[in-house]
Amino acid sequence: MVKIHHLNCVEIQSPVGRAIGHCLLLETENRLILIDAGVGLIDTQQPNERIGNELIDMVGFRFNEEWTAIRQIEGLGLNPKSVTDCIVSHLDNDHIGGLADFPNATIHVGIEEYDNYQSGNPRYLKTPLSHNPQIETYKQSDDNWSGFEARRIDLRLDMDIFLIPLFGHTYGHCGVAIKYMNKWLFYVGDAYYLRVELEDTVHPVNELAKMRADDNELRIETLNRIRKLVTEHPEIDVFGYHDIEEYNKFKGYGNREV
Repeated sequence: MVKIHHLNCVEIQSPVGRAIGHCLLLETENRLILIDAGVGLIDTQQPNERIGNELIDMVGFRFNEEWTAIRQIEGLGLNPKSVTDCIVSHLDNDHIGGLADFPNATIHVGIEEYDNYQSGNPRYLKTPLSHNPQIETYKQSDDNWSGFEARRIDLRLDMDIFLIPLFGHTYGHCGVAIKYMNKWLFYVGDAYYLRVELEDTVHPVNELAKMRADDNELRIETLNRIRKLVTEHPEIDVFGYHDIEEYNKFKGYGNREV
């Protein structure tokens, strides 16, 4: 049996409003698995050294040790050393800063994203992976999930987990689809910052999303595919990383056993 915990591991105050970092923690009988890792404990203790004043001020990061994944795991009465795997949507710092707090965990990421990270793309910080974790990459697949390419992640669990390419925000950005209780949960990472982007194309957050995209045309194409999925499959629970309203909705359900 697996429990799913919803964690908020980021706090951002920006000109377009508050943003959070909606991570998932899969709790099994003998191990823990994170989906994205938020801002880390070491980042919080050494923000200038690990993130830098310029990026902190530009993004609007706020720091508190209690918001980090490692402290929240401890708060659940669980052992952080039990985190064996971290599935990441992409390698921006606010999604992977916490990886250093779980140095023995294997990182699961799409091959295009890891190549993008290694290419010298200036959007990425090198500190989150400076502990040299084991990294497992996933290449293009012929498998299909609800009209999207699907790359199966085999973690030896009694549940289906797929990386779903949602390119645009970064060249290798992926979502994560998880099947639980015969129902699908689809985490779309930063494919949108706020869910309002699916309905309001002139909302101020759209300009920020455009500025931060590696490929804006591809980002818009991905958004259109998510819009289509949401319309055609209302039974699928879809959520992104930064939307506080979505997080409160899922947190309100309580932690789930699957």
